[in-house]
Amino acid sequence: MKVEPIIDLKNVKSIKKLLADQPRNRLLFIMGINSGLRVQDLLALKVEDVKDCKIGERICLKEKKTGKENIFIMNKEIKTALDEHLEVSKLEDWQYLFKSRKGKNYPLTTYAVTMMVQEWCKAINLNINAGAHTLRKTWCYHQRKTFGVSWEVIAKRLNHSSPAITRRYLGVQEEEVEEILMNTI
Repeated sequence: MKVEPIIDLKNVKSIKKLLADQPRNRLLFIMGINSGLRVQDLLALKVEDVKDCKIGERICLKEKKTGKENIFIMNKEIKTALDEHLEVSKLEDWQYLFKSRKGKNYPLTTYAVTMMVQEWCKAINLNINAGAHTLRKTWCYHQRKTFGVSWEVIAKRLNHSSPAITRRYLGVQEEEVEEILMNTI
């Protein structure tokens, strides 16, 4: 299934509000839309990887899919959500940050996250093809459309091996191409 980003920032705010009393899920959503990392890489994080990080600090990790090194930077929104989650969850350093409720110390699965993202979108009446990858695609979309980041910089951030992958990934719509044809020089 090809998933879509959450395009309207009002919907992003609605999901954050929906998850206000679910610190683990709120952190997952916020990290997903603020880091550009794949969900499987977020799920691999342990409490000890992030608990003492300060705003602006870099966290290094190895991507599961590619085996490449990658980083994310602790921003204010992630830090606030992280602190709330750790305060409520009382997780030990050796435990997964996004611990499943099943078993002693298993992380959520990508499938479980897909179901969660679909549920969140349904709860706010957002009808898109949603899944775990929606979080990463939402980050990409807003970097490009809201903040004007070039696709080359996004490609570097995503650790894509070719520009074609990033262009396909960004899903530039036909209307967007037609829109630029109205520009005059």
